Amino acid sequence: MKKHLKAFDDYFINLINSRIKNKYLDIFMYRITDLGGAIFITVFTLSLVIFGSTKNKIIGIEALLALAISQVIVHTLKMILSRERPYKILEHLNTFGIDLPDYSFPSGHTTASFSLATTLALNMPKILVIVLILAAIIAVSRVYLGVHYPTDVAAGIIIGVGCSIMVHIYLANLVEEISIFLKISQF
Repeated sequence: MKKHLKAFDDYFINLINSRIKNKYLDIFMYRITDLGGAIFITVFTLSLVIFGSTKNKIIGIEALLALAISQVIVHTLKMILSRERPYKILEHLNTFGIDLPDYSFPSGHTTASFSLATTLALNMPKILVIVLILAAIIAVSRVYLGVHYPTDVAAGIIIGVGCSIMVHIYLANLVEEISIFLKISQF
């Protein structure tokens, strides 16, 4: 199994980081990746809670809960598994000068992007395609920039989607209680 995962990583990191590389994607991927970062995701989600309509405030609370759970899982796995980032191991990568202090597995940007996208899609199905495509582009950007292996991104997708579905289905009562506490009521 480990051999197959390594072959998967080797093939796709070479394809995404080296073979499709061009000056336009260099600029685009370097910028788009920030949409999956802690600052943008937090500001966007808190904006839903603070400034959104009643429905959007509740979606924001659900997203914050899914993000919190998923990021605890991500950071726990990073500490336990301590997988070095690909640019620290693979010599041929295009690295874009990025140097991150934490570990690679799983991708936090991908997890956050898919957690938020899934929460939005579950509550607003009309935007499903848009938010999932944007999350997928952010995920690919992490490999393009050489900061994650494809399996890091795949794990991030699973964690982000899984946590959002879990919150949406099993923690709806908690979302309701938080919204009542914040005096937001749609229920």
